[in-house]
Amino acid sequence: TNSRLQQEYVPSAHLSAACTCLAWAPPGGRPPPSKDGPQRKKRKSEVTEVDKQLDILAIGTAVGSILLYSTVKGELQSKLDGGHDSRVNCVRWHQDNCCLYSCSEDKHIVEWNAQTCKVKCKWKGDNSSVTSLCISPDGKMLLSAGRTIKLWDLETKEVYKHFTGHATSVSSLMFTTVKPMNENKPFDGITGLYFLSGAIHDRLLSVWYIRSDRKEKNAVMSFTVTDEPTFIDLTVSEVKEEPVKLAVVCRDGQLHLFEHILNGYCKKPLTSNCTIQIATPGDDGDSTPNPVPILAAAFCTDKQSLLLVYGNTLQPIIEKVSLNTTESHICLIRDVQKVLSLKTDVAVTKVKTPVVNLDTKVLVPGIPGHSTAVKTPSSGKEKKKNKRKPGETEESIEERLEALDIDVSKVKTPGGLPQTDSFAVLLVQGLESNDAEILNRVLNTRKENVIKNTVARMPIHAVIPLLHELTKRLQGNPYSASLMVRWLKSVFTLHASYLSTLPDLIPQLGMLYQLMESRVKTLQKLSRLHGRLFILVTQVAASEAVQDVTEVNQTAKLVYEDESSEEEGSDDEMIADKDSDENWDEDEEKEEQSDEQDMTVEKEINGDSDLEPENESEEE
Repeated sequence: TNSRLQQEYVPSAHLSAACTCLAWAPPGGRPPPSKDGPQRKKRKSEVTEVDKQLDILAIGTAVGSILLYSTVKGELQSKLDGGHDSRVNCVRWHQDNCCLYSCSEDKHIVEWNAQTCKVKCKWKGDNSSVTSLCISPDGKMLLSAGRTIKLWDLETKEVYKHFTGHATSVSSLMFTTVKPMNENKPFDGITGLYFLSGAIHDRLLSVWYIRSDRKEKNAVMSFTVTDEPTFIDLTVSEVKEEPVKLAVVCRDGQLHLFEHILNGYCKKPLTSNCTIQIATPGDDGDSTPNPVPILAAAFCTDKQSLLLVYGNTLQPIIEKVSLNTTESHICLIRDVQKVLSLKTDVAVTKVKTPVVNLDTKVLVPGIPGHSTAVKTPSSGKEKKKNKRKPGETEESIEERLEALDIDVSKVKTPGGLPQTDSFAVLLVQGLESNDAEILNRVLNTRKENVIKNTVARMPIHAVIPLLHELTKRLQGNPYSASLMVRWLKSVFTLHASYLSTLPDLIPQLGMLYQLMESRVKTLQKLSRLHGRLFILVTQVAASEAVQDVTEVNQTAKLVYEDESSEEEGSDDEMIADKDSDENWDEDEEKEEQSDEQDMTVEKEINGDSDLEPENESEEE
């Protein structure tokens, strides 16, 4: 193992989707190559070599498609589409035929024909997303898990058995035994086998026993580790008394080794027989050893030695370690920097460094007019120490910029404040690093124009994190809430079209909705209270103002009376009274006459008369 990168698959930009899971096809069971051109007959030795070599790699993607990549050809062989609508969580090859099984966030399990690249069968695996799969040793059963674990019959596609599972999504499933421990009963291929499961955020690995009766659904034993398991490898127990060896790599970078004979129920969780850690050596007296995370571990074919993968994910170091010790804790000392530097030195020998004169002016990307002198690479022995001698004054930033040949006047912004583009950069940096100081500096601005420009210039991917930050700050004191509302207004007006395209917008903004609802609920009551208080305050103020005014004495200080005018006035009144009395008598007489006339008219109409009939005849 030389720990060098042998092949790298980089998909084209417009087809690329994040890789979510991998699975090697069993050797010899890969799809036949396309028949292009004449084919020669292979020798026997050649056939066996090719059959032992792993070639096809199934790659599950975040968009639901599965890619089949040939490592021998170094190119993409085929693409399996039309099976899943969402992220593929796990892919597993069948050990005998060219079948591939996959599960997804869309709750379905798909059986693929790898030769025709078409779906053979598709069925619903769970009520929530299916996260892990495992095929039984005889190839007739399939384990699937979301949170609960189900055992499927692959012929009928029906559930054979249910298991309780874990509280969180299951991340790994694997069979630990090939044959049942009780050899007296006939073996049907599945009953009596043990399998192991691990879940995210769960520090217990559970072991399950497949019984013929359907009563027992709980785990028979469990292994405890220090953190969430990220990588699990085991040696399968093939004989009755052979212990199962388990290597579990945790998120904290430690490796735990277990060795246990599976023989029924065990109440207490089992702890590891041995824990392995890797650290750097402390070279100087000051430096302390730093832990080096273990990324993965696998048992070799002899079941005694281990392959360890540690260091950086971009440049991992692979090492074979044989364990013959009985110690419960082992710390391996490895100088990762030396190994990596040696590798890079070997790798970069073919690169030629150009010869550059000292007179050459090199333009550096950045500020216009910024040029720097080219420095010849100094030898590694010389180390400059930036220690000032006593009495020397430190250079100012302005002097340093002048030394770099940068026009300081161009760099400085009017007023010394950062511009809106730098505000946008600062905001994104603050959101990514969760730096409260930067966020306070940006979000506490009051200028509407600056807020609008900043929101307009910020990248799309930072919109949702900004909304989450604003929601968090809205829950604080009312002063900060009044500032945050301005930012919210700008975000919703400028990025409404982007937000409307998000499928999970309602759960993303749920907290904000609830916050606004609770604030608006009390608005009507508060406005009523405000109105009443305003009336009270104004009345109190008015009454106080009335009390402050001095009372004016309204009695007349001087009254002047004129005698002559009073006498004349009395004579006039007497005359007016006489006239009115005479008028009153005349009116009464007129009214009596009119009444008499009315009476005579009425009598004539009715045919009545004052004269008797005798008198009438006499007149005739």
